Amino acid sequence: MTKDSGRSVIRVEKLTKDYIMGTNTVHALRGIDLTVERGELVAIMGPSGSGKSTFLSLLGCLDRPTSGRYWLDGIDVSRLSAGQLAVVRNRKIGFVFQQFHLLPWATALENVTLPLLYAGVVGSSARRRALQALEAAQFPLDRVQHRPSELSGGEQQRVAIARALVTGPTLILADEPTGNLDTRSSLEVMAILQELNDNGHTIILVTHEPDIATYCDRIVHFQDGSVVDDVLNETPAQAADTLTTLTTEVLT
Repeated sequence: MTKDSGRSVIRVEKLTKDYIMGTNTVHALRGIDLTVERGELVAIMGPSGSGKSTFLSLLGCLDRPTSGRYWLDGIDVSRLSAGQLAVVRNRKIGFVFQQFHLLPWATALENVTLPLLYAGVVGSSARRRALQALEAAQFPLDRVQHRPSELSGGEQQRVAIARALVTGPTLILADEPTGNLDTRSSLEVMAILQELNDNGHTIILVTHEPDIATYCDRIVHFQDGSVVDDVLNETPAQAADTLTTLTTEVLT
């Protein structure tokens, strides 16, 4: 599928974020300029303290910039109220976290349905959409009534991906989505993200793993609150192919 190069999903200009620590000011972000087009799969990399997590938090409308502008899908979200930001988060952004953040008492299906309840979608419509999202995340549908403690790490992350998808967001933000997974589960998650991306989803993921970044079609490096490198990966590795090779090596 050809990726859409139309209107930018993300555009930030001179974005800064400062934190006051006692008598000191920490400059977490120092005037970031960045554009992400619709249909891109972008890796954000950098050492601890480089500003990548702060940047992801701002993109997710979980925090406000100190200065600068941020347009999400054409909306200047840097000027919105807290209530308006909450609406944007629910309608336009899907989150995937390293720690999964699933409700332990809820089934896989219930975890995926939850964002729809906040959007006012209930009953059979919510169930249908949740099952479609779980199927898109390649979660085994015979396990939708299992709770997180009964699922593997890879299965829990698939539930988290489905939860991120279920509202039909413009943007998916993934913070170290393979950080708690073994090699095979990491590859399976990346194969799912690549397939979603091929189907038109715009995805930005933070990772400290260079091999995971090779599956993305663009790699942005942060250091000391600034973008120091922004490279187009012309031939991203294919996680599905790597999985096939791994399986063949195990069988031989």
